[in-house]
Amino acid sequence: MRFRHITNCFLLFISLCFLTTFSGAAQTFNKADELFLSTKEDSLVLLGEKIVNEEEPLERFNADSFFTRMLVRALKTKNSFHYPFHKISTVSNIYSPDSTFRIFTWQVSKDQATHRRHGAIQMNTKNGELKLFPLIDRSIIMSNEKDTITNNEWWFGAIYYKIIKNEYQGKSYYTLLGYDENSIRSTKKRIEILHFNQSGNPVFGGDFFSFKQDSIPKKNQSRFWIEYKKNGNARITFDDELNLIIYDHLISETNEPNKLHTYIPDGDYEGFKWINGKWVHLDKVFNQKLKDGQAPVVKPIKESKIKTGS
Repeated sequence: MRFRHITNCFLLFISLCFLTTFSGAAQTFNKADELFLSTKEDSLVLLGEKIVNEEEPLERFNADSFFTRMLVRALKTKNSFHYPFHKISTVSNIYSPDSTFRIFTWQVSKDQATHRRHGAIQMNTKNGELKLFPLIDRSIIMSNEKDTITNNEWWFGAIYYKIIKNEYQGKSYYTLLGYDENSIRSTKKRIEILHFNQSGNPVFGGDFFSFKQDSIPKKNQSRFWIEYKKNGNARITFDDELNLIIYDHLISETNEPNKLHTYIPDGDYEGFKWINGKWVHLDKVFNQKLKDGQAPVVKPIKESKIKTGS
């Protein structure tokens, strides 16, 4: 119940602050604004560390509340989109490849088993005014993750570490790679599509993941994820040279396939290739198994620590 109360308070506060635009014509920082943002960033660094490191849940929640309010105040500064906030290592802050938007995501934990993600999408506006969409983690009350299309206020929370841009029929689609601490026994990594509708509002999910080339085809999905043993170090990453999403093939280390918390990488790799507006599943990416560390991919952000990326 406490989490639900916190979520509702977060939604109310963010809704009031994030969807407001602020006037001004300058396109570059003046010295006063840059100094203000730098000062706020130093304070946000301290609050971010408290969100992660405070021993008592109440203290972590209090730090999270102050962090959110201070971040919003900082982002009201003209042209704040271009301020990198690179000092804040406890929050993921990544820009889309075309600089249309950036996404902040972070996590506050009640205990080892219960986590909530917070975040926001900041748009790059022509006049430098603030336009932000809150990301409200409703995953605890949502089901049917494979087929659900959501908006920013009904979000399957994740900490994003990579944005991939593709186009199809003149429209831009942004693939988000992220992780979810999930539970005390297992972790998830997720792939989902973000696009913006005709009104300019964010949409998560859609008919984008195809398994038609599998030996046993199955219906398309709105998003894809892997779940595996805590600290199992399974990976989902993007290979720029191959232009593929590549992820670890998983098996149960105890031969209990119904228990996802027993799954670990076995040295094989699967993937997705962007074809005609869909990510088409590839059952095998490489012809031979590779030992740990041999895959020609960059290891993404670790579950144990949130840090900024691009």
